[in-house]
Amino acid sequence: MGTVGAGADVAAGERRQLINVAYRLLGSVTEAEDAVQDAYTRWYGLPRSRQEEISSPAAWLTTVTGRICLDRLGSARARRERYVGSWLPEPLPDRTEWDHAGGAGPTGPADPADQIVLDESVATAFLVVLESMTPAERVAFVLHDVFRYPFAEIADVLGRTPAACKQLAASARRRVRTARAPVPATGRADVVRRVKEAWEAKDVAALVGLLDPAAVMTADGGGMVGTVLRPVEGGARIAQYMVAIADMAPGLKLLERSVNGAPGLVAERAGVVVTVASFDVLDGHVTRIWAVRNPEKLRPWGRAG
Repeated sequence: MGTVGAGADVAAGERRQLINVAYRLLGSVTEAEDAVQDAYTRWYGLPRSRQEEISSPAAWLTTVTGRICLDRLGSARARRERYVGSWLPEPLPDRTEWDHAGGAGPTGPADPADQIVLDESVATAFLVVLESMTPAERVAFVLHDVFRYPFAEIADVLGRTPAACKQLAASARRRVRTARAPVPATGRADVVRRVKEAWEAKDVAALVGLLDPAAVMTADGGGMVGTVLRPVEGGARIAQYMVAIADMAPGLKLLERSVNGAPGLVAERAGVVVTVASFDVLDGHVTRIWAVRNPEKLRPWGRAG
């Protein structure tokens, strides 16, 4: 079991893993950080004798973080019903582009977003599917299918039997299977680049040719900035809307950037990121666009550079 100091060291070393779990459960870097901080507060608030009784601080922290996220997912549903417009997960830049302005230096504590592993489980399309799950389904699926925790441990998080947790994960898995397989990054990057060029040229016809006729664009302004409150449906309507935005926002600069580990676009004005767009691509055409404009969700992006 080791000493108390050793247990504390193990607990401190779990922060990266816990941030990764919490972001996938909550879809928000800020909320993930808060959940993990709450878990650590509870750990360090335990009497030394109680810490000594815990053979695996890592498992204890994961269980507590999972329970905190489960509670927050339940309350988040109510909050999102009051949210102005559509709610989208917080977009993540590539690790080389994190904004640390005003924060710790390179040798100081890392930004929580800097600890998130960018893989297919943080793709925007995947996170949007996770949003369609019940809180219990999401916890069971993420912990088991993404992080490979056994159902016996997940049962402690959810307060259900391992068999019930297995059923929850299976139900969540069926939702995920309805989503299409992701397009390789190389093919997606080419399509995104052509969208950027057509958008910059205000070429409606070219945009229509790149968008699937049944494409859907969802924007998240959080009521803090102007944007459409409902999804825009249809390639032609989206193309017209994109060109209208360009006309109304002189000086808008488009940059090709990695968004949640996949090719995306960033729009900036006067060097400040104002929109981050993710894309879903199928057969060379854009089928979904997710545009985050809520400035509170763009904190890790800072300046486009």
